[in-house]
Amino acid sequence: MTSASTHPEHHRISPVFLGLLAIMAVSGWAVWYGFADVTGVSVFFFVVSGWIVSLCLHEYAHARSALRAGDVSVGAKGYLTLNPLHYTHALLSIVLPVIFVILGGIGMPGGAVYIERGRIRGRWKHSLIAAAGPLTNVLFAVLLAAPFWLDAVDKVPVAFRCALAFLTLLQVTAALLNFLPVPGLDGFGIIEPWLPPRVRRQAEPFAPFGLLIVFGCLWIPQLNGVFWDGIDALLRAMGVTELETFLGQEYFRFWQGEPTNVFIP
Repeated sequence: MTSASTHPEHHRISPVFLGLLAIMAVSGWAVWYGFADVTGVSVFFFVVSGWIVSLCLHEYAHARSALRAGDVSVGAKGYLTLNPLHYTHALLSIVLPVIFVILGGIGMPGGAVYIERGRIRGRWKHSLIAAAGPLTNVLFAVLLAAPFWLDAVDKVPVAFRCALAFLTLLQVTAALLNFLPVPGLDGFGIIEPWLPPRVRRQAEPFAPFGLLIVFGCLWIPQLNGVFWDGIDALLRAMGVTELETFLGQEYFRFWQGEPTNVFIP
């Protein structure tokens, strides 16, 4: 007998996600071999497709954790197929985060899965479900930065190296923002089960605006400086330099012209 949690169609990987992986692979191949006049365009598609893939994995981690904790409804909602179109509103979940990447070079948390909390028992389970998403960003960042912390970047072409650095930057910013204990973000979801009911009720109206509040705070120069200093420190710990992330963003913005005569020691 097939249940909502075991139906094969609910676990089958979406062709949309497979298409994103294909775009990431082909564009990454093009960046690696540095085809003339299209390196910047290739970096753009590599980073955007990689970023959307990470959004899918982030939300999949939430859904898979919820399924293991007892919410079998996530399967019927399509959350286990890795289809980005199932993670709430396509504009807010996918398009807007990509625009933030293009304009600001920052990984904005995007997408969401609706968990039926009443099916889940235990505060630890609720906290782990919330933590699963940003931990996926952390893992993805570590994997992307592997050539850097393994001291193997001298074997990687400069454009591909910088593209990896920029994509790693996006993962680190997304993880850090998501871990903030602000209503509406995963960081608050981690601590929410442990808060008194009165505090949770007071915080609930702010949840839809949590991300806007965070980005509003980043416009304050002092807070912005602290944020980016923390990001740079985390990247340096993984062996990624500011120059590499800067050049990665320059390649990404191909419409402004690709960097020329680049030398990275």
